[in-house]
Amino acid sequence: MTLTAVERSKPTSSNGAWERVCATSDLEPEWGEVALLGARQVAVVKLAEDEVYAVSHTDPHTGANVMARGIVGSRGDRPTLASPLHKEVYDLGTGECFTDPSLFLQSFRTRVVGGFVEVELAE
Repeated sequence: MTLTAVERSKPTSSNGAWERVCATSDLEPEWGEVALLGARQVAVVKLAEDEVYAVSHTDPHTGANVMARGIVGSRGDRPTLASPLHKEVYDLGTGECFTDPSLFLQSFRTRVVGGFVEVELAE
């Protein structure tokens, strides 16, 4: 499923606006989906009902929009997403690349409110 409908919520922090993406029930555990937030493609990954991550859908190494199809895993206690193209492994929370320190995957703050996933986008 590709998520396309986004409901804009009022900004609740000085850092940016929160965008409602989907219901948590719309997401499969440990599987990425794509949300179109304005002109930005964001990969959304649910690990548990209250643990959802959002990162850029664009692979930092190739520029291809493929990260939602990456491999979800972990390194120690850190949740990770590996690029489906060249298998670079990124920390879902920070965007740090474990396999190539010169690469960085943009990550976004998320929250679950009333069963819905919201992503904070910088203004």
